[in-house]
Amino acid sequence: MEENKRIEDLLIDIKGLLGTTKKVMNVEDLAQYTGLSKSKIYKLTHLRLIPMGNNPNIRQKFFDKEKIDAWLLGEPDLSDVFLEDQFNKGLIKNRK
Repeated sequence: MEENKRIEDLLIDIKGLLGTTKKVMNVEDLAQYTGLSKSKIYKLTHLRLIPMGNNPNIRQKFFDKEKIDAWLLGEPDLSDVFLEDQFNKGLIKNRK
């Protein structure tokens, strides 16, 4: 029984590693790749603070791995306080 659990865990790890070789990632892939929560990724996309694809015919969000790597290395401010502040500024701007 424990052997099956170890094999299952190993397969999950391998699946995760294979996901990082993709050129284009969806939100699920991006969350696994960066360690960011899906909620934080959705906040970043809403605020347009993360590089993403811009195909208007596709509702789902997609991300170019190379652009994400460059963005991450640029030391973006991903703190909840910063994101909340940006979100509130957007709300105030839309009310005017």
